[in-house]
Amino acid sequence: MARIELNGITKSFGAQRALKGLDLVVEDGEFFVLLGRTGAGKTTTLRVIAGLEKPDTGSVSIGNRDVGGWTAAERDVALVLQQYSLYPRLTVRGNLEFPLRSKVRRQSEEEIARRVDRAAKTLQITHLLDRKVERLSGGEMQRVSIGRAIVRQPSVFLMDEPLSALDAKLRESLRVELKKLHAELGATFLFVTHDQVEAMSMGDKIGVLQSGRLVQVGTPSEIYERPLNTFVARSVGSPPMNLIEGRLGAGGAEIGGYSLPVSAAALGARAVTFGVRPENVVLAGGAPAEARVFDIEDQGVIKILAMDMGDTRLHVTVPAGTRVARDEVVRFGWKPERVLTFDPASGVNLALG
Repeated sequence: MARIELNGITKSFGAQRALKGLDLVVEDGEFFVLLGRTGAGKTTTLRVIAGLEKPDTGSVSIGNRDVGGWTAAERDVALVLQQYSLYPRLTVRGNLEFPLRSKVRRQSEEEIARRVDRAAKTLQITHLLDRKVERLSGGEMQRVSIGRAIVRQPSVFLMDEPLSALDAKLRESLRVELKKLHAELGATFLFVTHDQVEAMSMGDKIGVLQSGRLVQVGTPSEIYERPLNTFVARSVGSPPMNLIEGRLGAGGAEIGGYSLPVSAAALGARAVTFGVRPENVVLAGGAPAEARVFDIEDQGVIKILAMDMGDTRLHVTVPAGTRVARDEVVRFGWKPERVLTFDPASGVNLALG
């Protein structure tokens, strides 16, 4: 069992409080993604689990055992970093063998050869085994770094933004490989990233971290479709959710002098922040609202429009074949059943609060 549980974890570095009463559960065999901006506490969370940092308060358990008094070597976790942490003068084979020759994990030569061969085949680096690390590309070095973790056969993989230094095409390729690797090994993965695309495409569950606190945990679809507040709403989705100040009235949503239909009339008349994803805004002649096209970003299969409705900037995704020009005034509406309402003061989703 490799269930991870953090209870009430706090951690400060001088006057800077990195974690503030963090509670987190990662189930055995789960691929859990911790999503947050720089400084949110993501790396500190991994280091506390790995035993590289001691929390000020709170408990850490792995496999239903309290590991607070255990050293990093005793915790049976493998930490994969953005920096590759390889030995440049060794070959790929030498780097893969290295953790298996330590006093803690020393294995027989036959077992070392078996594990290295399996990891190399899994990561498709068999042809690189006798090459010096200094002659590898960034993507190849990251595969070797992951391979060093695999050969240890840990019950938990902790990954600290391991793909962020790679180019976009290679990141996409390695995302697929990591998900395949997770399926094959059946181990528990805790993957840290600030990249929402990685989070949405890789995680069985996502935890959104803000200033040392876990704001919301859910499946990718739950986080995307039912965000707890405006922070979570803006944390996922590209372009992010449109947030529009307005009022709920008898005629529906009142924004920028226009009235649009909504499905939230039961909340009664009040000031709200409306949230609508770019794909749920619809351009159509005779639609109830009007905006001017500020910019057009052509992405091949779709276009992303930036539109101005008075002082409000909206983003809209439309099919690539949509005929529209910069500075054109267009009519738009939205899908009423897909519009969310948030409290303007707290940012809380009124349907969930």
